[in-house]
Amino acid sequence: MMVRTRFAPSPTGYLHIGGARTALFSWAYARKHGGKFILRIEDTDLERSTQQSMQAILDGMAWLGLDYDEGPFYQMQRLARYHEIAEQLLQNNQAYHCYASKEELEEMREQQLAAGLKPRYDGRWRDSKKTPPAGVKPVLRFKNPLEGHVAFNDQIKGRITVANNELDDLVLLRGDGVPTYNFSVVIDDLDMNISHVIRGDDHVNNTPRQINILKALNAPLPEYAHVPMILGANGERLSKRHGAVSVIQYREDGYLPEALLNYLARLGWSHGDEEIFSREQLVEWFDLSAISRSPAKFNPEKLHWINQQYLKKTDNARLAELVVPFLEKDECHITDGPDLALIVDLLKERVNTIEELADAAVYFYRPLEPTAELKAQHLTAEAKPILVGLIEKFSHINWTRESIHHEIKTAAKNHDVKLPKIAMPLRVMVTGEVHTPSIDAVLELLGREETLTRMNSRLSSFSD
Repeated sequence: MMVRTRFAPSPTGYLHIGGARTALFSWAYARKHGGKFILRIEDTDLERSTQQSMQAILDGMAWLGLDYDEGPFYQMQRLARYHEIAEQLLQNNQAYHCYASKEELEEMREQQLAAGLKPRYDGRWRDSKKTPPAGVKPVLRFKNPLEGHVAFNDQIKGRITVANNELDDLVLLRGDGVPTYNFSVVIDDLDMNISHVIRGDDHVNNTPRQINILKALNAPLPEYAHVPMILGANGERLSKRHGAVSVIQYREDGYLPEALLNYLARLGWSHGDEEIFSREQLVEWFDLSAISRSPAKFNPEKLHWINQQYLKKTDNARLAELVVPFLEKDECHITDGPDLALIVDLLKERVNTIEELADAAVYFYRPLEPTAELKAQHLTAEAKPILVGLIEKFSHINWTRESIHHEIKTAAKNHDVKLPKIAMPLRVMVTGEVHTPSIDAVLELLGREETLTRMNSRLSSFSD
């Protein structure tokens, strides 16, 4: 049997972390078994579906590198097919028209709640001989079996059994002819020969209903795997504050797609103690049986750490290209400064994200004004003559890290001060900060002319 999986988001919002992980698991399972991965857009929610959301989903998939073999397919382009199957069910007495109004259904619900019953449609039009009310567009409901039960082996949760009398007659087509989720998804999975339905466990309650429709159509059943949800680090439902933002937001915040993908894979799935692994290794190792039955917790610090590991081993030229937009946003002119790839190489082990990398590189492309506190602490009357002497020395030496270091060390010896007593004021003069890589490495990349210009312009900031 050819393995065929699918990811079927609704374009009612961005591609979020939970959806991206579901897509990743479906993609990885198909790739592991040499199968096909299909993208389907479930756009039947006409009020909430937007082109912007649709594009955000496609952009998120592309950025993560989750390539699909077929699609994207759009449900609103398949209405004729849903109507064809609906008519077939109607003719076979497996579906019926229901004329109950919204007000009737609400009254029924209130009465059931008042009686301590589970709210559900009571089947009032199931075998009704009443004359349909004039001018009412009915919905089409499925005749769910009244007896027996539905059982299936969930690839993650194990065997699940639900009594048919717990299920009511669900709506297949709304009054406007648009199919409901539970109907369209069944027909799509059937027509697209989906072998494995991998989705969030918020759909577990839908699965018995969908199985009954498939059985009514004498159709083969796919394997089901319901992935537990992702919780915030506090154990509560994932919120924007705890990571429930658009996948594209992670790109804008400076994460590498391969790092986010690695982290998503580890949310509820594991292979031994492996923390860092490539897409190729994920495909080789991935198995549904290794997915935890318990909800995963989103840990921003862990994502930071994983992103840092990827930054360290990423090609400098690629990182430099990714850093440019962040620097330009910070009013830096890249062409006026040192080679950005060299800057990246110097800084990348000190940061967690590309945004942090850009922030750390700003002073190479425009002088930063030190705070009054830093000036008072480091640009002192005692330090000024030492730095003036360094300006003279820096004007004549070979501009290499070794020579710069030698002059700083010699100045410290000649003035009988510890090295930081020179290095810290020098940092503040040139970069406006105190937390930088080794100052000799910074000055070498900054260049002699820019270094001397900044040192001379800062002399007036020294206290008398």
